[in-house]
Amino acid sequence: MFEDIALWLEHEQAVLATSNWWFDVLVVLGLTLVAFVIWRIFAGRLSRLTTKTKTVWDDAIWFSLWKPINWMIAVVGLSLVATAFAKALGSDLLPMIPVLRQVMMVFLLAWVAMRFVGCAEQQLISEGKDKTTVQAVAKLCRASVIIILLLAVFQTLGFSISGVLAFGGMGGLIVGMAAKDLLANFFGALLVYFDRPFKVGDWIRSPDRSIEGTVEKIGWRVTQIRTFDKRPLYVPNSVFSSIAVENPSRMSHRRIKETIGLRYADAAKLGKVVSDVEAMLRQHPEIDTNETLMVNFDSFNASSLDFFIYTFTKTTDWVFYHQVKQDVLNKVVDIVLANGAEFAFPTRTLHLANNEPLNSK
Repeated sequence: MFEDIALWLEHEQAVLATSNWWFDVLVVLGLTLVAFVIWRIFAGRLSRLTTKTKTVWDDAIWFSLWKPINWMIAVVGLSLVATAFAKALGSDLLPMIPVLRQVMMVFLLAWVAMRFVGCAEQQLISEGKDKTTVQAVAKLCRASVIIILLLAVFQTLGFSISGVLAFGGMGGLIVGMAAKDLLANFFGALLVYFDRPFKVGDWIRSPDRSIEGTVEKIGWRVTQIRTFDKRPLYVPNSVFSSIAVENPSRMSHRRIKETIGLRYADAAKLGKVVSDVEAMLRQHPEIDTNETLMVNFDSFNASSLDFFIYTFTKTTDWVFYHQVKQDVLNKVVDIVLANGAEFAFPTRTLHLANNEPLNSK
């Protein structure tokens, strides 16, 4: 593609050499303006066609192309004008104009790729794809585009790519030795992206470290977490390869686990209270009876007869879970009182050795 453009430009330069330079400039500017107008008319029709289709990927391709093509027409026209001026003035910069033109073309093609990656990223996220994975792939694509751009620019400027790659390999070894922590964080980010123990928006915590909050951003070096007191917490990605991470956001249920004590005087009523509480839980609309549900007499405590409740709610929402738990505990209170029993509290009985009153002097 670049060779065809170069041959065409060389032909145009040969034509310009036989003409007056000011006339050549006017012709080039006129042709550039005509090409720009024709492109705008064609672009308007093509834009209307893409909006009528059901697929969104033609919209992404069109979005990535239309602005860079505008600049491509401008770059070609301005390079021809610069060539005419350089020839007229006998400037030593004349050989540099084709090289600069090719460099600009490479940058425009890279711009096309970047715009397409950005549009595809937004589209996939809007379709409900995993945001963390989409962002990771997009970052890798952008990095690849930048590397290819740099190699293409070096090649255009006359540098040997093999030499650049060899230097890059040696430089990479030196940088790797000097920045091992940075590389550890980078590979830690890759593990997070591929294993996906959490994603943006998840609530995570670690029993090994004081880490708990909502994931806001997963970067190449650090993961940003918003703690529950609204402080930002920046955790190096290498940490996640050496600690255990809990992800409560992926809970299927939330558990209610409570121990309740009745007085020893209500021992005869304990069985009825336990059976009524279990029946209440099995009829509760927010309790999942397909999961473990237990209400059993548990122990003889110092001042109480203890029974426990062990069950799971259908909801995993933190706020609504507490509303369900409150409703369950209120119903337990009603059942205990309805059976004429009372809740136990710590008591102490003092037995005297005899009933004789103490002599006072």
